[in-house]
Amino acid sequence: MKTIIAACSQNLSARWPRPRTSRAVWGGGRVPLSAGSRASIQTALRTLLAVPWPSQRDIGSALQLLAVLQWVLSFLLLGIVSLLLLIYLLFTSLWLIPVLYLAWIIFDWDTPEKGGRRLSCLRRWTVWKHFRDYFPVKLVKTHDLSPSHNYIIGSHPHGILCVGAFCNFITGSTGFEELFPGIRSFLTTLAGNFRLPLFREYLMSGGLFPVTRRAIGYLLSQQGTGNAVAIVIGGAAESLSCRPGVTTLILKNRKGFVRMALRHGAFLVPSFSFGENDLFRQVVFEEGSWMRSIQRRFQKMMGFAPCLFYGRGLTSCRSRGFLPYARPITTVVGEPLAVPKVENPSRELVDRYHELYIHALLKLFNENKTKYGLSESDELHIL
Repeated sequence: MKTIIAACSQNLSARWPRPRTSRAVWGGGRVPLSAGSRASIQTALRTLLAVPWPSQRDIGSALQLLAVLQWVLSFLLLGIVSLLLLIYLLFTSLWLIPVLYLAWIIFDWDTPEKGGRRLSCLRRWTVWKHFRDYFPVKLVKTHDLSPSHNYIIGSHPHGILCVGAFCNFITGSTGFEELFPGIRSFLTTLAGNFRLPLFREYLMSGGLFPVTRRAIGYLLSQQGTGNAVAIVIGGAAESLSCRPGVTTLILKNRKGFVRMALRHGAFLVPSFSFGENDLFRQVVFEEGSWMRSIQRRFQKMMGFAPCLFYGRGLTSCRSRGFLPYARPITTVVGEPLAVPKVENPSRELVDRYHELYIHALLKLFNENKTKYGLSESDELHIL
């Protein structure tokens, strides 16, 4: 752009080297520029040349920030805003729109638990590459996953917004399909999200499903092999313990995913996202405090826990806001644990494979922690 402006300025000087008086020319002629007009234009062009234009790096950073902004706003506000908008339209002349959409939701109620409506084009959006590069997010493969099996991938830790799980298992930006050819990845989330208008369509189009037995069972039994269902096992309870420098997982009593794996013969695969807990700062209330009690009760009633967290602002990384900090996230996918198919597994069998899974997860964490930002003394706390 600067080159074009400089060329225009030189062209003006070469075309009108001497002052000319302005005179009107009829019949389609032109009006020559006066010396004052030429000087004004040349001054304006030189001013534009002097202005610091954004570099390619600056433009890339802006696109990354916008990509993250749209994602955060979509997950935090899209469902609520859509619901309020439809309620408002009920009391206007456009009342037929929410009525028809409500009828559609009733007709389409079970779709999220029956395979959904995944759109491959949405997973390949260029915006997800900018989203990936903002942190950046990286996916690391340690072992092959055979397309002849189905898998349940345990995703740890939850963090605040599960950025690593979303970027790796929902978007195609980190190359999951290239690293694991023949494997289709899915991610589960709260079932209540699929009751919110428009937000449910957004989630299904990306390949998200409710974290229910029916939905997971459908993916593992009705769509052949080569399916990998990622579950953020710690859930909302784990998000309450999310803070930089501390790695605490809620896992000891979370055995439902192991039971599902046994019923369908799906292999268990541990994965860990190093850096997930560094994206936000959270006000953590001590166990036993009245604020922690309120969070626990809200979690039991609504399915998610209200966290008091903050990140960076929109205009500066030094200000506070709701955007995540730009911290690298590396998701390491571990070795698959072979699981037999047992229609009605006993408690002892579930406990056995649960212990094997925890052992595999600890091994994965300890072998990779020093490679991705942690020290040798850092430990994984499992509650």
